[in-house]
Amino acid sequence: MQYYSTRNKNEFVNFASAALCGLAPDGGLYVPQEIPVYPAHVRSSFGTMDFRDIAFETIKPYVKDEINDSALSDIIQSSFAFNAPVVPVMDRFCVELFHGPTAAFKDFGARFMARAFSYLRRSEDRPLRILVATSGDTGGAVADGFFGVPGIFVTVLYPKGRVTPLQEKQIAGLGKNISALAVEGSFDDCQRLVKSALADNELKKQMSLSSANSINISRLIPQAVYYASAAGKMHSGLNDPDGDATPRKKKLEQSIKSYAGMPVTLCVPSGNFGNLTAGLYAMKMGAPIHQFIAATNINKTVPDFLESGEYNPRFSQATISNAMDVGAPSNFERMSAHFSLDEMRRIILGVYVNDMETQETIIHIAEKSGYFLDPHSAVGWKGVDKLTAENKIKEGVTGILNTAHPAKFMEVVKPLAGPPPVPEALARAMERTVNTKIIPADISVLIDFLKEHN
Repeated sequence: MQYYSTRNKNEFVNFASAALCGLAPDGGLYVPQEIPVYPAHVRSSFGTMDFRDIAFETIKPYVKDEINDSALSDIIQSSFAFNAPVVPVMDRFCVELFHGPTAAFKDFGARFMARAFSYLRRSEDRPLRILVATSGDTGGAVADGFFGVPGIFVTVLYPKGRVTPLQEKQIAGLGKNISALAVEGSFDDCQRLVKSALADNELKKQMSLSSANSINISRLIPQAVYYASAAGKMHSGLNDPDGDATPRKKKLEQSIKSYAGMPVTLCVPSGNFGNLTAGLYAMKMGAPIHQFIAATNINKTVPDFLESGEYNPRFSQATISNAMDVGAPSNFERMSAHFSLDEMRRIILGVYVNDMETQETIIHIAEKSGYFLDPHSAVGWKGVDKLTAENKIKEGVTGILNTAHPAKFMEVVKPLAGPPPVPEALARAMERTVNTKIIPADISVLIDFLKEHN
């Protein structure tokens, strides 16, 4: 498989180069030359296949020239020691993506990336510096995924005062090969600093740099796995029992009817749009997905684009669904590389939800079903409600990607719905001590820091 930059379709690199570079030299994002298609026997078995088998079939065509089957199988078994259960809640399904070590969907991509990087650099002596910008969950997942990996050092940039106390402990509480910088600015400032550093030729002469945001293709591809798994189950009329981290007050009898064979709609709470892009890849590969819902908070750049046809990035605004506070989503560039406006409009419904609606949804779902939603998943739930009221969702089965465990947002959820259960992994993280450095949103300061810690 060959990859090219979204800004130059005439030059190609292999997976290893695309992954280890992160950002293309021209500032574009790497995309695959083609989207492979699942074999027929895989497409007919999604509902009953083991998650790790789906992962192998999903990722293999993208990496087969650089990672052999045996090594890929080992990487997958180590990366995905947890599942993404599809559980019924009221009249729809929740795809729980928070059963990993940092209780967020970012665990899937970050853990695969860390292990893939280690394999791809197995003969390298020069250390690699990973830069990652985070609005909340990405930083913790990347820090956990790369913690203790020999020869790789991670620097996480996050907006000062705009992540939860638990998220900050996950980002800046590990130490060793993980360093953290609290940027006086927004996530967009953090993302700009990372991109500027990765594009600095003088800096790249002094050290090996890469990224771990969803701008990195090696983090995005593994996320396609849970789309195929979830859609396969839903299309087959199947679901999972509650998992250990399922945030339900008590087990309830579910009366949701079977939708076997019906079209599948998946709602994706969206910020930087890497997650939705991974879903689009899964759909093009043959996962039984009929359409997507891109649900954002008031940072509604993409929903506005789908409505008006004009893309107008803007400064982000702070909300209680902070991981989605992105005004200039990087992965829109990938979406545009693969799909025209008309194609996007056919397969993506855009909707936005404000903070008051998010809070009301958390309260309502907890009271009616005993299930806790985090603020991001609540945006997704309310987005489905809005589009259903407008008769925009076609008949079939709807699933919401629950991107983070509600216990990660205790400050928001507890006053509204009471305390959600706390997974063991989060309880351990709460005991960490934050060790971070505060910097202005100035590229020269970031470069000085990297040189000092090279």
